Amino acid sequence: MKSKGDFPNLNEKDPEGLRPDGKPYRVLVVDDSMFVAKQLAQILTSAGFEVVATAGDGEEGVEKYKELHPNIDLVTMDITMPKMDGVTALQKIIEFDKAAKVVMISALGKNDLVKNSLMIGAKNYIVKPLDRKKVLERITLALN
Repeated sequence: MKSKGDFPNLNEKDPEGLRPDGKPYRVLVVDDSMFVAKQLAQILTSAGFEVVATAGDGEEGVEKYKELHPNIDLVTMDITMPKMDGVTALQKIIEFDKAAKVVMISALGKNDLVKNSLMIGAKNYIVKPLDRKKVLERITLALN
């Protein structure tokens, strides 16, 4: 019978969601689509991140950020949401915390809003539909 040691793990790298000290990066997911929020949370937790909270609109996202600050490492922010859109929420978070790391999530064809978000201070963006590899790649870039 072969033991686990006979099969070296092909993915011998550390999970993307862990800081150099081994603790998970803490993420706030802001999206009005429960499906997208759940999908993002699954991608992130599978890579070692800790999703500390989710919010269904920009207003709630800003409140949760202020509530959790400074114990938050990154925010994923949908651009199109009710009550307060993601670009406005991004502005409010950056006003509150200049060092905030926010990655925008956008549907195809929202290029102007994405460019505007990056000028305001978003660290990166991800286009829907979500691709696990791209999500982790862009979030890791935003954190480093």
